Amino acid sequence: MPALTAPAKRLHAAWLASHAEWGPGLHEDGFGLLPEDDVESPAGFEAWLERLAADSARCTYRWITEGELVLGGIALRHEGNNSVDRAGHIGYGIRPSARGRGLGTWALGQMVEEARRDGMDRVLLVCAVGNFASAATIERQGGVRERCRNSGADKVWRYWISLGQPAEGD
Repeated sequence: MPALTAPAKRLHAAWLASHAEWGPGLHEDGFGLLPEDDVESPAGFEAWLERLAADSARCTYRWITEGELVLGGIALRHEGNNSVDRAGHIGYGIRPSARGRGLGTWALGQMVEEARRDGMDRVLLVCAVGNFASAATIERQGGVRERCRNSGADKVWRYWISLGQPAEGD
């Protein structure tokens, strides 16, 4: 069974295996990884985790895990986070070998519920134009595409998920 797990030092080797599967570069959304982060060394990895924890008022990071495997990452960027307009309130990535299992849809649903509990009215998600798998994941969770827009050289689809509030007792 998958779980959403707070980033943890004990998962260093599992995270590195997931990161290696994506290949070189910083393209795993949902992890909060920056070019200057040293994730290879234990000390660098721990410093990265400390940075993520220190940013918890602006963003909630979770890893999608199954046992001791890191299958992906997902982030809920809170209101006031300067990255929201560019990257959305929620960003996620699933490692290539774990795709097609519904993990993204499941994890997105979990974060949508967290956003609702946090009192948010709606959340923005973005994906690259032509990323039909991500678009379908967002749409399965109620995402409605807003418009196509240029973001530098990248074109993105913007989706809004209206959260409303759960009925009393939910």
